[in-house]
Amino acid sequence: MHNPVTRLAGALALSTALVAPAFAGSHGASLDGTLRIISDMSNPAPRAVMEKLAADFGEMHPDLEVELDIVDREAWKSQIRNALSANPPDVVNWYAANRMLPYVESGLFMDISDMYASGELTGLDSVKGAMTIDGKQWGVPYSYYQWGIYYREDIFNELGLSEPATFEEEMANCQKILDSGRKCYTIGSKFLWTAGGWFDYLNMRTNGFDFHMELARGEVPWTDDRVRETFANWRKLIDMGAFIDDHQTYSWQEALPFMVNGEATAYLIGNFAVPHLREAGLSDDQIDFYQFPKIGDHPMGEDAPTDTFHIASGAQNVEAAKAFLKYVTSPEVQAEINGPDGLGQLPVNANASVADDEFIQQGFEMLSQNATGGIAQFFDRDFPAEMAALGMEGLQEFMVFPDNLDDILQRLESARQRIYD
Repeated sequence: MHNPVTRLAGALALSTALVAPAFAGSHGASLDGTLRIISDMSNPAPRAVMEKLAADFGEMHPDLEVELDIVDREAWKSQIRNALSANPPDVVNWYAANRMLPYVESGLFMDISDMYASGELTGLDSVKGAMTIDGKQWGVPYSYYQWGIYYREDIFNELGLSEPATFEEEMANCQKILDSGRKCYTIGSKFLWTAGGWFDYLNMRTNGFDFHMELARGEVPWTDDRVRETFANWRKLIDMGAFIDDHQTYSWQEALPFMVNGEATAYLIGNFAVPHLREAGLSDDQIDFYQFPKIGDHPMGEDAPTDTFHIASGAQNVEAAKAFLKYVTSPEVQAEINGPDGLGQLPVNANASVADDEFIQQGFEMLSQNATGGIAQFFDRDFPAEMAALGMEGLQEFMVFPDNLDDILQRLESARQRIYD
């Protein structure tokens, strides 16, 4: 459902601005008319960030009216095509890589390669590839975040465990955790995508990043022995009883109390979970983070989903839309919106400062120094939408009924042959 339209007049004065008014001068001539933005940043903290972005940009351009419409994040996934087709806004939120492909192919996103070529968008080299299709760029990233294993450091200390570097060490730790009467991992797979995170990491570690992306592009059969090896490694944990019971009945948030209460020791999840763990009463002395351990002899690939802004091909105020994209990717704004008081994620601009936050610092170091295999966007972004939906259903089913693997792989292979034709 749409939330009420938030109209933010250009002259709106705020007590705190993201950047000094002088920043407006770096964006060329003054802007006028109306800039229409539809955003899916509907959760409380992201919504506050988005509202402030729009208001501050409007304050920089007194002759410009900024209209912001914030829609529910899940609902937007089914609404975006219609929104871009009929009376389109100027700017929209979406996702990088394969998730933007349908809207590029349908001619609904504007090619903004000229902004990259002109040097207007500096500091985005590391994520430019995720915005590129057919050699052209179709939007800008504004935030990304690391995935990894968040764990109860105090329980590790109690049991004498160290952060594992290999899968063998991971399983050895897990056995000691199970012996203590706890589960190794919490997970809420009710909405399927969390199971996708487990497959991503197990497949990238078992077979390498390049193989994982070949599978995502439909170039590898799901019945391939290498895919089966990934599931075999996953089953080692399932057969140990490593995961909480009945995880298919919990959302990812509903699975957090198992870690908070110490009934489970770790969660493979994105950094967005950290504020929830803190709000639930865990201190940073009780929480820590490590990179998913090595399995095969492959460079380490990582999931780092990237959130994006795009200009609609039917935009009416292209000049203002481009200025907004330049603004939101600037180092100053990047540092502010991704800080612990904002999104609590990682700035994509290499020239931005990184917040003094333990987990953001760890994620920045991991992605910039130890993700030599490559950066994936996550299962439901790297695979085409229909394949991702069917795939995640199969992954959840495998976690609950691992003996169904042959049937699951046959179904997914039949889907691959149909979907990628």
